[in-house]
Amino acid sequence: MHTDSPAPRSAPPTTPRPQPLDRSAFAVFRPIQTRWEDNDVYGHVNNVVYYSWFDTAVNGWLIENGALDIHQGKVIGLVVHTQCHYFASLAFPQALAIGIRIAHQGRSSVRYQLGVFAQDESSSAALGEFTHVYVDAQTRRPTVLPQPLQDLLERTS
Repeated sequence: MHTDSPAPRSAPPTTPRPQPLDRSAFAVFRPIQTRWEDNDVYGHVNNVVYYSWFDTAVNGWLIENGALDIHQGKVIGLVVHTQCHYFASLAFPQALAIGIRIAHQGRSSVRYQLGVFAQDESSSAALGEFTHVYVDAQTRRPTVLPQPLQDLLERTS
């Protein structure tokens, strides 16, 4: 007997839902203070604010450690990927810490993993990723990671 019904589809593979991480999973922490304007109409920090925190934490850390010169450097980092998983609400006024760890280091890119921690909490309220591809500031073509950046990443890993 011939049938025109499609073959049954198998369910796509599922990946486990990310879980909060403990502070001990991170080597570096950057303080962040929530602001009045961070809260949305639902009474918690709006999701887009987390991405600003990631940018501020990573670039502040790189600049303070001499691995990035945003004014006269010949190499800059361009963000090519970000994502965030949320586990607990945060709101103004809260003092936070952004944990930074190196998830992957390539020839011209670095993937950072970031944990957002409420003050004195051991488990992350959010877990993000932030990928920089390092490029020549003039040509915008990928380039090998500068030595000061490589040295900082090695000290941190």
